[in-house]
Amino acid sequence: MSKSAVGKPEESGEKEARRSSLFVGSTEKAFQVLHAFDGPSRHMTLVDIARASGLDRSATQRLVHTLEVLGYLYRVPETRNYGLTTKVLQFSYNYVRANELIDKASPYLLDISRRLGETTNLQELDGHEIVFVARFPGQHLVNIDIVVGARLPAMFTASGIAILSRLSDERVREILSQTRLDPITHYTETNPDKLLERVRKVARRGYAVIENETVLGDISVAAPVTDHGGMAVAAINISVPTSRWSIERVEAELAQHVQVAATSISKARLSGYKR
Repeated sequence: MSKSAVGKPEESGEKEARRSSLFVGSTEKAFQVLHAFDGPSRHMTLVDIARASGLDRSATQRLVHTLEVLGYLYRVPETRNYGLTTKVLQFSYNYVRANELIDKASPYLLDISRRLGETTNLQELDGHEIVFVARFPGQHLVNIDIVVGARLPAMFTASGIAILSRLSDERVREILSQTRLDPITHYTETNPDKLLERVRKVARRGYAVIENETVLGDISVAAPVTDHGGMAVAAINISVPTSRWSIERVEAELAQHVQVAATSISKARLSGYKR
């Protein structure tokens, strides 16, 4: 499982699914093996994979062999290590190709990236995390280890807070309860009451700004993309370095751009569904 998922309480729906006679446990174990590579290690031995996946050595060996035969894992020559193959990327490609939101949002994100020269992203909520599903680097991209598919705790990010600001209070508290309140940087806000107040403040003003809380030297401003009922389905953000921007300047110059783009994307989605 991913590092962020270790120790995470299972949602009630997931528990119910596992009790169903339709649930295939062996399939779950195969994905546990693949998720063992969610951590920093690019290559892992059978022992490493077994430890990361929580499976015993025998089951791990059989599953790794099966995934190797199917082409999702490969053995590093002259070692005992295994790694993921490019075949895994097919799932990401299929998701991006089928995601209408990415299709609707991309022109607006590309316009911001070209016009302002800054990095812009589209994120969706998955459990208590946001996932980067589209990314358009700016002209001054700082070397940050964030790519499409990267995950961050929603509670600690501008995009996550923007999404939460358009969800019910019950859902926000549920996500907070699932979030490990371990700081990512020295500036990460982890006080539950302050985090909830931050969500309420963003709900009033329409955009979120975070500085240095997930990546040192980074300021992010974000606004929610909503459905016909005003509930958030995603968020877009502009990310800039503190070496060139202040939080006051970001609010004065960039907040309006993410708000206008998010509103336009929301309307584009709705018009698309009506046709």
